[in-house]
Amino acid sequence: MNTHKNARLTVSGRALLVQRITQEGLRPIEVAQAQGVSVRTAYKWLNRYRAEGEEGLKDRSSRPVSCPHALAPERQEEVIKLRRQRKTYRQISQFLKVGHSTVGRILSRSGLNRLAYLEPPAPVIRYEYPQPGGLLHLDIKKLGRFYKPGHRVTKDRLKGRSYHVGWEYAHVAIDDNSRVAHSSLHQDQSGRSACLALIKALRYYASLGVGFERVMTDNGPCYKSGRFKRLCRRLGLKHIYTKPYTPRTNGKAERFIQTALREWAYARSYESSDQRAAFLPEWLHEYNWHRPHASLNYLPPISRIAFVNNVVGLHS
Repeated sequence: MNTHKNARLTVSGRALLVQRITQEGLRPIEVAQAQGVSVRTAYKWLNRYRAEGEEGLKDRSSRPVSCPHALAPERQEEVIKLRRQRKTYRQISQFLKVGHSTVGRILSRSGLNRLAYLEPPAPVIRYEYPQPGGLLHLDIKKLGRFYKPGHRVTKDRLKGRSYHVGWEYAHVAIDDNSRVAHSSLHQDQSGRSACLALIKALRYYASLGVGFERVMTDNGPCYKSGRFKRLCRRLGLKHIYTKPYTPRTNGKAERFIQTALREWAYARSYESSDQRAAFLPEWLHEYNWHRPHASLNYLPPISRIAFVNNVVGLHS
C-alpha cells in the first residue's frame, strides 16, 4: 500500500519510535511528543512490534476482516452474469434491486466496468439465397414532404420549414441474392399501399426475368393486414416475418434504406419533394446497373441476373 503523503509516521518513522522506547529507554509519551503523534499511536505501534516484530510496523489494509452488509457472492455472480449479457449499470441495478454504486464497484473489481472489456458479441450469421428470386425483402421509410429547400440548405430552421405538407412513404424491395432493388413512393403505409408497392416491385423484377418464392417483412400493421395476406396467397408467395425488435433480420432492406437516404434523399438540394421523387427512378437505375456493391466483389447488382447478362449489350 502507499503511505499517505501527509502521514506523520512512515515505516522507518515507526521503527525509530520503537527503537527510542525499547533501546534508548524513553517513555512513550516523550517519544510521541517528539515525533508529533498521540500517546495512543505510540502504544499502538509498540504493541504491534512486540506481537509481530518488524512485520508489525509495515503498512496494512484498513479494510475490515468482514462486512455483514456486503452483497452475497451469489448475488455478485448474478451481477457479473448480467454484465456479460451486455446489460447497462441501470438495467442490472433495476433487475436485481441492487444499488447503482454497488454494481459499479463489483464490475470495476471484475474488470467489466466498460463494455469494451467484455467479450465481443456473437457474430451475426449472414445468409444469402443461392439464386435471384429466392427471397424479397420489403420495408418502408417515412419521408417528410416539402415545397422549398429545408434547413439543411438554408441553415435557418424557421425560414426553411414547409408547413402542412405531410409525409410520403418509400416502400422498398430488395432481392436477397442479387441486391437488385426497387422503390416506390406512396401517401401512406396502409395495407393497400403495401400491396400496390409489392405489385410494382414484382412487375419490375419480372421485366428482368426474376420471379419470387417468398417475401420477408417486419411486423408492421400494413404487412399483417388481411389485404396483404390475401395478395401473397394469390401470388403464391410465402410470407416470412422478422423476429420482433430485431431489425437486423431484415438487414439488407435496412442497409438499402441507409444508402438511399445518403445517395438519393439527402444527396442534393431539391427544390421540393416532388423533384426528389422524380429523381428516384434515375437513382435506382444507377444503383442497380452501375453502382459497385461491396458484397458483390464491387460489381453492380444487375451482374447476378443471368437474363439481363444475356442482353446486356442492349443496355444503354
